[in-house]
Amino acid sequence: MSMRVAVIDDEKTAGHLVKRVLEQEGFAVELFTAGQPFLIRMKQEPFQIVFIDLQLPDIDGLTILNLVKQLNEDTEAVIITGHASIETALDATEKGAFHYITKPCKRHDIRLVAQHAREKITLRAENRRLRLAMGGDDSLSGFVGASEVMQDIFAMIKKVAKVNCNVLLQAKTGTGKQMVARAIHSLSPRKNKPFIYFNCGGFAEELICNELFGHERGAFTGAVTTKVGLFETAAGGTVLLDEIGEMPLSMQVKLLHVLQERQILRVGGTSPIDLDIRIIAATNIDLRTAIEQGSFREDLFYRLNVVGMRLPSLTERREDIPLLSAHFIDKFNLAFNKKIKGFSPQAQELLNNYDFPGNVRELENIIQRAVALADSNEILIRDLPARLRKTNTPNLTNPPPLMSLDEMEKQHISTVLKQTSYNKNLASSILKLPRTTLWRRIKKYKLRLPDE
Repeated sequence: MSMRVAVIDDEKTAGHLVKRVLEQEGFAVELFTAGQPFLIRMKQEPFQIVFIDLQLPDIDGLTILNLVKQLNEDTEAVIITGHASIETALDATEKGAFHYITKPCKRHDIRLVAQHAREKITLRAENRRLRLAMGGDDSLSGFVGASEVMQDIFAMIKKVAKVNCNVLLQAKTGTGKQMVARAIHSLSPRKNKPFIYFNCGGFAEELICNELFGHERGAFTGAVTTKVGLFETAAGGTVLLDEIGEMPLSMQVKLLHVLQERQILRVGGTSPIDLDIRIIAATNIDLRTAIEQGSFREDLFYRLNVVGMRLPSLTERREDIPLLSAHFIDKFNLAFNKKIKGFSPQAQELLNNYDFPGNVRELENIIQRAVALADSNEILIRDLPARLRKTNTPNLTNPPPLMSLDEMEKQHISTVLKQTSYNKNLASSILKLPRTTLWRRIKKYKLRLPDE
């Protein structure tokens, strides 16, 4: 939809000129010759941009500016003024006006101010969309994902956080299980209490038992003091048991008892200790298969799996790869004091088509390495790990046809547009091109967009 613009000017010649220029720029324009009719219309359906003449027959322009900001603070106002009123116009910019133009209005000034106002509004909307894509609030700010599957995950995190129940996260390595667990805790009523992480993989029952339950003084040789276990330490908070599928069967029995009775006994202790904790378990193996193989207890599975969440692999959300890549480039530019703008078309294509067995964690590692090694302001194929470059080995029997730079640019822009669901603001950010330049490239290469 076209951005809606109002022009308020009682001088018909000036008003019609501004309206005509704006319509040529693609805006949907309504013209008003007085302030009151405009305000009535503004209350019905807010305008994104308003051009306001300072001298109107019924209400002065500064009053209208103030009322516009009260009705919709995101509306950008442009003041139209005569040379004698420039000081007033400058005062208006301090009170929230975006800019001003002087009479007699020049086409170039109208066009330029309108374009800048549109870019500001578009960027503000894009920033809000990206905050939603990154979880929508501070507790989810570490997440990046505009794909539908990730939006579903964000919604599930917020929903389950409010309910005091056990959660089972099943996902492959590198998909963010610990981040999800921390987000659930941060959005829950337990957020001001401890969040405790424990990895169950590779430990014997005795060690796990000692870490989780603690021990009494003299419980065994070397127990010279009483030790408080992690379950007690997490009182009122959340415990994440990672790699739960690797917990020994004998320890699984003890954990089941904890979940049923909400009590523990320290090693060597005789008095039960009541617990008020939430358990989140995580695993990268299929627990149902483990149950069939006899390595995981079915009753424990159902105790843990009150709410089950499956996190998607990166190949299931490929449309997020450009967004994640841009996020990690910014992160490591800051860490390494670099100014990498993005990927070369060939490197981006290689990255988009890679299988990522290590998921988001692997992508982050690849980009960290690439930013550290890059000699230019963009990441080239040579900056990527050998395992990615092997997938780009040329076919010497049937080599691909050589392309011009224009054709390569066309293909790369087309790929980025598709990967970003034709979001031109996001695409221009990834390509490091001004939005107007991207639009010219789209026209130049006659790229068809879905809404055309």
